[in-house]
Amino acid sequence: MNLTNITLRPLLPSDREQFILDNQEAFRYGAIEEFGLRDDHFEEDGEIISRETIEKSLTSDGAEVYRIFDDEKPVGGVILKIDPKTHRNSLDILFVSPLAHSKGIGFAAWQLVEALHPETEVWETCTPYFETRNIHFYINKCGFSAVEFYNTHHVDHYEGNGEKHEDDMMFRFEKKMK
Repeated sequence: MNLTNITLRPLLPSDREQFILDNQEAFRYGAIEEFGLRDDHFEEDGEIISRETIEKSLTSDGAEVYRIFDDEKPVGGVILKIDPKTHRNSLDILFVSPLAHSKGIGFAAWQLVEALHPETEVWETCTPYFETRNIHFYINKCGFSAVEFYNTHHVDHYEGNGEKHEDDMMFRFEKKMK
């Protein structure tokens, strides 16, 4: 595989539904790989990430949404949240199709993201505690550091609406750029 063929393209409205389905497939694959067919970690019927969660990310303030392409084939996606005032930006979602795992596509896409936003001072992202593949990727490949672990003992883990999710166990990562 030639990683110079990896590109990011803005999400087209006509591809939105497929983007959501592909995102759910990638997250479902990770959960099933870790837990088998158990469903107690799923947000909605059979999905580790709900349509509502993806939609919220797609429409959030400062959202930039890209499809990851290998040549002309869509192989993943990225949702960024860009804050032009603080330059503290977030990687809300990055996914690669399970059929394209372990080929360097995610890392190539991340390098393109960093090049898109050289003004970024800090990148931030989160991933579920059981996604060891993601944890490895963010720390060992992309240079992030784990800075927080959200769990039932962490009193400051709140969603934007103020609702506490005590059953969510997530690592928060940061990558200081400047």
